[in-house]
Amino acid sequence: MFESLSAKFQGAFASLRSKGRLKSGDIAEISNEIRSALLDSDVALSVVDFFIGELKARTDLVLEDLNKSTNPANAVFEIVNSLLIEILGGSARRIRLAKNPPTVILLTGLQGAGKTSLAGKLAKYLKDQGNTPLLVASDLQRPNAVTQLQVVGESVGVPVFAPEPGNGVGDPITVAKNGLAFAKDKLHNIVIVDTAGRLGVDAQLMKEAKSIRDVVNPDEVLYVVDAMVGQDAVNTAKAFLDGVGFDAIVLTKLDGDARGGAALSITQVTGKPIMFAATGEKVTDFDLFYPDRMASRILGLGDIATLAEQAKGAFDSDTASKLESKFASGEDFTLDDFLAQLEAMKKMGSMTKLLGMLPGANSGAMKKQLEQFDEGELVKTQSIVQSMTPLERNDPKVLNGSRRSRIAKGSGRQVSDVNSLVERFSQAQKVMKQMRSGKGGMQLPPGMALPAGMPKAPAAKVINKKKSRSGNPAKRALES
Repeated sequence: MFESLSAKFQGAFASLRSKGRLKSGDIAEISNEIRSALLDSDVALSVVDFFIGELKARTDLVLEDLNKSTNPANAVFEIVNSLLIEILGGSARRIRLAKNPPTVILLTGLQGAGKTSLAGKLAKYLKDQGNTPLLVASDLQRPNAVTQLQVVGESVGVPVFAPEPGNGVGDPITVAKNGLAFAKDKLHNIVIVDTAGRLGVDAQLMKEAKSIRDVVNPDEVLYVVDAMVGQDAVNTAKAFLDGVGFDAIVLTKLDGDARGGAALSITQVTGKPIMFAATGEKVTDFDLFYPDRMASRILGLGDIATLAEQAKGAFDSDTASKLESKFASGEDFTLDDFLAQLEAMKKMGSMTKLLGMLPGANSGAMKKQLEQFDEGELVKTQSIVQSMTPLERNDPKVLNGSRRSRIAKGSGRQVSDVNSLVERFSQAQKVMKQMRSGKGGMQLPPGMALPAGMPKAPAAKVINKKKSRSGNPAKRALES
């Protein structure tokens, strides 16, 4: 999502940077380009008008000061970045926990928005933070909704209160009320209530949602919206806000290929913040929504903060401390360390998504490489390393022709695949040594080598300047 918008933003600023000193006409030109990009991305007209109006007002106010700066285009870029953050909500918003547990979270939204899957992701997110959530199955209308929630709850290790079979049987209001009582009795500190949706907004939907809200008195009402819906998502959000009310928004399906206008419109239109975002089908594809990070992605700056957080979460403390100590002591980075890195990278999820968080991932050659990247490369690379003996992993220099042939057969790969991995690993070792000596350019975490087939970042140029040698033999000896 946002790829098209990101490309248009980057194109607009590329042309602006070529102008040098800026005139009011240049600001008008980029404003028109941004307006067109936002409208093409299905952003609500009222939000587009606000954005462009603010952009013109803020740039006109400081136009003279902009031209005094060394790079006026970058100053405009910062204004656009701040506006994007503003319309996306300003800052991350966290769940308000009740002073007297349990904290009750009510999920609302249309059918098909992904509420039930989202309930499981939210439960796992809260459980990982040390909470004891309970899922309550109050969607008794949609076929197999109760069964789906039970399966989701089991997959994340969270209990589900489901006294009714659903499929049109049972009273959702009674289930919600009894679920809250059950949570208090069993000392669950958070209750997540999954409710029924409809294909469209109607009186019956609003009546049921309001009745459940009134009986459980939630601390947070979260409106779940499919980010791929577009303009209609904003209209539906307004209807729910007026009919039931909600405290915050959860975006689902942010990994889709839609234009993403809902994400850029919904906070500005409703006045409610986006709290969470689901970016994939896995239960781990879920996190707090950070407006500044999303703005950074849209403008092509990547999302290094989220990437670093995911990397930190994928490494156990023992492995991380071991790699850090090896890096600090100057020990060689081995294929055993590389294997540990591969295991961690697999835990982090889709490599295409992760690499897409790097700056410039949506542009030019890097984007093409990402599109061509085979997710199976991690598995292939892992099988090659696992087919090596401990000696070979610790000292790849012993890998002669016969050893490489044996490894290829053992891993079901070609000898050329083994050769490619060894060559890539050798490059990674050199990068590690350069970073230790302060000569490397890109500051990767210890051992973050790229497996064969993965897009390469541009290599840092290391310039070793020749030092002039002293004519004094004693000084020359000291320099040596």
